[in-house]
Amino acid sequence: MLASARERRPNGVLEPFETYPSARFTEAQGQVGGTRLFLEIQARGCRGSRQVVRKHLAALRAGTAEPVRADIPGPRRITSWTMRARELPTDGQNERLLQVRLACPDITRACDLARAFADLVRHQRGHLLLEWIRQAGQNAPKPMKGFAGFLRQDLDAVTAGPTLPWSFGVVEGHMNRVKTLKRTMQGRAPFELLRARILENGP
Repeated sequence: MLASARERRPNGVLEPFETYPSARFTEAQGQVGGTRLFLEIQARGCRGSRQVVRKHLAALRAGTAEPVRADIPGPRRITSWTMRARELPTDGQNERLLQVRLACPDITRACDLARAFADLVRHQRGHLLLEWIRQAGQNAPKPMKGFAGFLRQDLDAVTAGPTLPWSFGVVEGHMNRVKTLKRTMQGRAPFELLRARILENGP
């Protein structure tokens, strides 16, 4: 009993960190060294020995230990972490996003392309759009390839958005205001009153 308890104890030390080595093992297709993996886990707070990590890695390679999948958050949360400015997410959010990226290569590629596209728009770098479309069309997940295809169909107009300083934002705001007035008065007032209210509440 004591011997078996001592054999199980190292697994308990490593258990809170099993998600990371499993994800790294999957990402590297088994080609990850025990020493390097030990140093990476140690940097995350693991107090187990190098031998414990090597033993777990050997079990993964032999197929006697089932890889532990990361607790993948929902698509909305992953999207929010990806699209925020890089300096805004907390260390905990960055760590969770790293786990997701390690667990799924498609999410990794989609995340990189989404961030590149967001930077392109935020910093008015429309001259880089064609190159982004080319990259997305080569090895991106299928939904992002479709998005890149739609952008290519009207390339001149799309390129003007992140290039020129002008925007249709003000016009869209007025259109939304008119639609709101129309909905609130529909079936309860004639066209003349709607016209008067639009002019009264004009820009």
